[in-house]
Amino acid sequence: MTTTVPAPRTGSRAAEFTDAVRDDASLRRFLHGLPGVDQVGLERRSAALATRSIKKESKLRALDTAISMIDLTTLEGSDTPGKVRSLCAQARRPDPEHPGVPPVAAVCVYPDLAGVAVEALRGSGVAVAAVATAFPAGRSSRGVKLADTALAVDAGASEIDMVIDRGAWLSGRYGQVFDEIVAVRAACGSDDSSRAHLKVILETGELAGYDDVRRAAWLALLAGADVVKTSTGKISPAATLPVVQVLLQSVRDWHRATGEFRGVKAAGGIRTAKDAVKHLVAVHEVAGPQWLTPELFRFGASSLLGDLLRQRRTQALGHYESTDRIGNA
Repeated sequence: MTTTVPAPRTGSRAAEFTDAVRDDASLRRFLHGLPGVDQVGLERRSAALATRSIKKESKLRALDTAISMIDLTTLEGSDTPGKVRSLCAQARRPDPEHPGVPPVAAVCVYPDLAGVAVEALRGSGVAVAAVATAFPAGRSSRGVKLADTALAVDAGASEIDMVIDRGAWLSGRYGQVFDEIVAVRAACGSDDSSRAHLKVILETGELAGYDDVRRAAWLALLAGADVVKTSTGKISPAATLPVVQVLLQSVRDWHRATGEFRGVKAAGGIRTAKDAVKHLVAVHEVAGPQWLTPELFRFGASSLLGDLLRQRRTQALGHYESTDRIGNA
């Protein structure tokens, strides 16, 4: 039996795609009617983007931009309130010896620790993100996933990072994946001015290829995702430059079609300042300079900040400082 796919939220410009999401058959036709990804061209462009250099006078600004885009993350079974408070202190002042370093964009934690992060970051401007929907596997009932989301939202999380049901996606049950994203978005709040922003994790390393990544990104956008995200960071490969390009192309094309800005989060495997700068170049070249803000591009990272701070000190002071002089996330 065919499941009817809910239309996008009332008032969203995604209503332009109402016919595309009318039912499972329409959704499948739309997703499989998207232009195929030129794998050779995509990977060639990624290699070219990776060789772009930034002039010395722009390097410090690029490093600060990358720092301001980080979702500083701890997602371990051993997480404690004390560990989260320590992470929040670093998020506020990433390098206490250099107050000119900007704060990060957000701290990302499990739902049961969201309240701890909210209290620790109060008044700082740093957002609290919480993973939800049975992160990282997404293997649970929808009721449990919505309760997981509600736990984080009720604790004050202003951003929710949900995982799609990859089993449903890989089985071709696109309507089920769509319905779940719509339901989680509704659980983020009914008032668009105050609801938690929804980041949808595609776990691209488990998808079949670049065409599948593009389809999954568009499905998430159609369902109301504010941000499409590469990975949970728990599997490899995660945020490769070609995959991030596909997501950037998707949000760019969405903007062209609807006028709405949606974001991208590159998570998993980005550990060095050099890698971060490559991604900033890709953002500028593929999506456009409008996306070079923490509102529209993020890095999901637990170790990237340390190298960005080291490289920043090198640029500012003219000499390299060892790891033990700079705290690591």
